[in-house]
Amino acid sequence: MRRSGNIILINHNPHETRVAALQGNRLVEFYTERSKDKGISGNIYKGKVVRVLPGMQAAFVDIGLDRTAFLHATDVYEMFDEFEEFAKETEEERGRPSRRIPIQEILKEGQEIMVQVAKEPIGSKGARITSHISLPGRHIVFTPTDDHIGISRRIGSEKERRRLREIVVRLRPEGSGFIIRTACEGMRADDIGSDMDFLTKLWGEILRKKGRNSAPCLLYEELDLTLRTIRDIFTADIDKLIIDSREEYERA
Repeated sequence: MRRSGNIILINHNPHETRVAALQGNRLVEFYTERSKDKGISGNIYKGKVVRVLPGMQAAFVDIGLDRTAFLHATDVYEMFDEFEEFAKETEEERGRPSRRIPIQEILKEGQEIMVQVAKEPIGSKGARITSHISLPGRHIVFTPTDDHIGISRRIGSEKERRRLREIVVRLRPEGSGFIIRTACEGMRADDIGSDMDFLTKLWGEILRKKGRNSAPCLLYEELDLTLRTIRDIFTADIDKLIIDSREEYERA
């Protein structure tokens, strides 16, 4: 049988979207998403803390869904005013930085916070959320709550890794973080800068929406399966992408 290269197939109908990734004639990845059961992973919400559990070092947050979402202390972004004030006091009193801040010192019942869904609700369990926000782009991922720069391990050339890191360091807004994706390999600085500009503007829109609305509310909705596929796996090594729906093709 003749090898047909790397192909992505997208089958779409009003009820379901299915994606298959082929290497030659071998299926290597398969995804499905039902229209009525669209996931919420990646969505960003403005939520309200409804309960803090010091014993579990966790909190339950109302983000507007049927069940409250679960937020563990390790997923709390350490930028709240309460955290900063407590951390400074601890350093002054003990003469050294604190390693772990109790969640009850960071969060209070009724407090409004911005969170992102990390894991879908399962059964009777609510969604797992984090305050470490990430916004994926075509070539990079923007992490506005972290100033770290990461790079995909699949980019093997050390020279290329240095080049990409230097570009991102030069172009990024002060204090912001980025993850360099595999699709970024070989890209020009202008293309990376365009992606960076789009994501920083998107973050600005999310912050403005946060300021205008009370919790709980949706601030950002992750792309559906078709657009996520094009963003995340339609890379330079893909020879062909086939969509069997004219409407979905035009949208893509």
